[in-house]
Amino acid sequence: MAARKQKSRLFRWLVQLLLIVAIVAGIQHWRTRDAATGPAPAVKAFTIDGKPFELSAAQRPVLVHFWATWCPVCRVEQGAINALAREHSVITVALSSGTDAEIADYLDNHGLRFEVINDHEGAIAAQWGVVGVPTSFIVDAAGTIRFVTSGYTTGPGLRARMWLARKP
Repeated sequence: MAARKQKSRLFRWLVQLLLIVAIVAGIQHWRTRDAATGPAPAVKAFTIDGKPFELSAAQRPVLVHFWATWCPVCRVEQGAINALAREHSVITVALSSGTDAEIADYLDNHGLRFEVINDHEGAIAAQWGVVGVPTSFIVDAAGTIRFVTSGYTTGPGLRARMWLARKP
């Protein structure tokens, strides 16, 4: 009798876990439904430091991360993005976050050192099909979008996707 109860409890637990995974996957799919796929859209802009930036085929994967200074989820995630930028190619795009000076102040106040393009009008986000922040794209060395994530993602999750994007 006890064994049957235990099997029943385990079965219910597995069904609930699968349901949660299905719901999370469905939300992720819905949030990225308009996101760019295939070849990455061209990005030719200046960072808030005035440095020219052009996304093109590189020797290694690149994280293109869309965020905003006013986004609470972005704040939770920004430490992972900052750490990743120390080891990998990362370009971030700040949406509707004020002037270059305001974004630079925000970065300084939070100890962040990643490269930022100010997309104050949302033109770059529109090209990439970004409908909410944070949204991250991992582009492989051939310039193809390999992964898209919208909403919070962990540092280890981003690192794993960067590693997988190195594989042909």
